[in-house]
Amino acid sequence: METILIKGLQLIVALALLIILHEGGHFFAAKVFKVRVEKFYLFFDWKFSIFSTYSNWWRKLTGKTPAKKKENSDEYEYEGTEYGIGWIPLGGYVKIAGMVDESSFNEDDSQKSFWKQLPSLMKNIIIKNADVKGEKWEFRTHPAWQRLIIMLGGIIMNFLTAFIIYAMVLFTWGESFVKSEDMDYGMKFSAHAKADGFKDGDIIIKTDDNVVESWTTSVLQDMSNAKTVTVLREGKQAVINMPKEISLLDMIEQPAYASMLIPLGIDSVIPGSPAEDIGLKTTDKIISVNGQKVEDFNDFQNALLALQKSLPENANFGDSLKAREITLVINDSVTKKATLTADFTLGFVNVLPYQDKITTKTYGFLESFPAGVKYGWNTLTSYADQMKYVFTKKGARQVGGFISIGKIFPDVWNWQKFWLLTAFLSIALGFVNVLPIPALDGGHALFATFELITGKRLNDNFLLVVQYFGMYILLGLMVLAQMNDILRIFGL
Repeated sequence: METILIKGLQLIVALALLIILHEGGHFFAAKVFKVRVEKFYLFFDWKFSIFSTYSNWWRKLTGKTPAKKKENSDEYEYEGTEYGIGWIPLGGYVKIAGMVDESSFNEDDSQKSFWKQLPSLMKNIIIKNADVKGEKWEFRTHPAWQRLIIMLGGIIMNFLTAFIIYAMVLFTWGESFVKSEDMDYGMKFSAHAKADGFKDGDIIIKTDDNVVESWTTSVLQDMSNAKTVTVLREGKQAVINMPKEISLLDMIEQPAYASMLIPLGIDSVIPGSPAEDIGLKTTDKIISVNGQKVEDFNDFQNALLALQKSLPENANFGDSLKAREITLVINDSVTKKATLTADFTLGFVNVLPYQDKITTKTYGFLESFPAGVKYGWNTLTSYADQMKYVFTKKGARQVGGFISIGKIFPDVWNWQKFWLLTAFLSIALGFVNVLPIPALDGGHALFATFELITGKRLNDNFLLVVQYFGMYILLGLMVLAQMNDILRIFGL
């Protein structure tokens, strides 16, 4: 329970920070161009909010009064920005005045559905700028280049945040890695990789002409785009021609195409885990899983992964429970039966190799900034390369929601890992928002770019229509992500 709370707290703190900075980017740009911002909220405030600077108790506490009453109403009208915290932790927003003219809908006929109004809304999709009417402080009355900067403000802030965090992490802790030449155990390769010419124990030293200084998962991305890969095999170099049809998704799908070979050794047993239930000790050595011999930690993980992948698509909880029942052979002769967790794990921490061969590269304050930008750029390109597979069957199954994101944080609070993961999430948030999907920043930026190029703009009716479609797409992806998380809880 403590572990879940620590992971959850790290996730909430990281997301809250990134939401405030992202929306702050829009807010700052809007203020520069004198566009009114009506609301600035952390999390969503459907029906009510946890905190609001326009709430009655806040006004009484601070002595602030509303600007004026609305005509023929007891409600107050506010000219400033309402700051608040919502109760739905799925994001945040700034409400910018006059994004579109919502009065274009036929409000006189309340019985008409949106879809029945659609034909009339789609008339005259393209209009001239001169046809735009509104107040000078409204978003839609400002030039296209200003609206473009406002909509890109959050995305730019996300990328800047990531680059700065990476720079400060490198400045504070440096960059620790195991040099390729120090990897005594070499690499572990999948059956696919072995068919392409790799052998367990090979050390990857080049992708095309690019030298591989140390092993990171980004090397897989380089390998997927490379024509040749050079390895060190038994002290001699060997060049392997890469197949043209292989993709990054094929490489990162478990078992991975290539991974660091890790000897199997039990460092500690997690309390309350199946490993503790069967009395596993740090001196024990696991020989086989369900009769399958395991020679290293990679073999052990792959054996458990094969059990998970053996589940059919229509598997239920009973199928998962049965698949998680395993037989282990320990210390050559002792047989133990265990039931894996819903995540198909036994519950022990493996001994980390190469602890005496870690190289730490340090950076001065000024050196850290270009290094941080390079680190962030490599992370961004790798993430973008993986995102193109989201709409494939394999990729859709890998999409995760808040539970999956929370699991990537460490079990104990570690500032270095926290900041690295926060920077990664900032990259991911910025990239997703730049996608040209209506209702996202990228969709609005696309419309503003269209206007810059053509000198004409899309009318508000059309913008309202496409935002509906955009929201459906986003809601669909969100439901998919949360459903994948729920299925994983039950081991499916």
